[in-house]
Amino acid sequence: MNLTQKTLLAAVFALALPSVHAAEPTTVNGKPIKQSLVDYVLKDATSRGQKIDDNVRAMVLNQMIASELVIQEAQKQGLDKQPDFAAKEELLRRKLLVDTFIENYIRKNPVSEADTKAAYEEYKKQVGDKEYRARHILVQTDAEAKDIIAQLAKGGDFSKLAKEKSKDPGSKDKGGDLDWFSPAGMVKPFSDAATKLQKGLYTTVPVQTQFGWHVIKLDDVRTAQPPAYDKVKEGLQKQIQQRNLDKYLSDLRAKAKITN
Repeated sequence: MNLTQKTLLAAVFALALPSVHAAEPTTVNGKPIKQSLVDYVLKDATSRGQKIDDNVRAMVLNQMIASELVIQEAQKQGLDKQPDFAAKEELLRRKLLVDTFIENYIRKNPVSEADTKAAYEEYKKQVGDKEYRARHILVQTDAEAKDIIAQLAKGGDFSKLAKEKSKDPGSKDKGGDLDWFSPAGMVKPFSDAATKLQKGLYTTVPVQTQFGWHVIKLDDVRTAQPPAYDKVKEGLQKQIQQRNLDKYLSDLRAKAKITN
């Protein structure tokens, strides 16, 4: 839905419809507004912290009336009979069912505190107890990186070369400075090379990653404290949930008979 469509829809829902407080079912051109739909919207609003009062109930009902008016007019114009409508409707239904399944799976398979704490211990191992400050020069080819190493061996200034040669827009203007990082925060070939360096030295062999070829210089090392358990608990639980869901779906696929 583009901005124009959203604006028009908002205008429809903002129509000055009279407040509705009816004991009998509300109808639009003889078609009743389903109370079950109104109840669901109110229930959903409550779950998100919305306080429900008579004004909110009236607003929800008026929105349902506005949408029903549009639906009836769309049906008069045969828009629900257009070729693509059925496909769009089916795709929306499939997405809704998938989302509902995932919500149900997560609710029925909560992550235990023991699993979360085990993940935290593994996380601490990956993060390590040290942080590194390094700078790098990123180029596209092995030959370019070797040429830079040769210039450094002749006394070239690392920061100056980074500003002149590096393809990394985030660090080149800072002389290649990457600030402090944990090994887990970098791709493995880069972190492996950086953590093996002594302070003040640079890699004498180009380091290849998916981003290109790096020449790395280690500026400093310091002791690091991993984030507290409570700070990362929620994120770890989401990772575990996703991993468990991925395995469940992978098992479903393995058991299924799929033909092309």
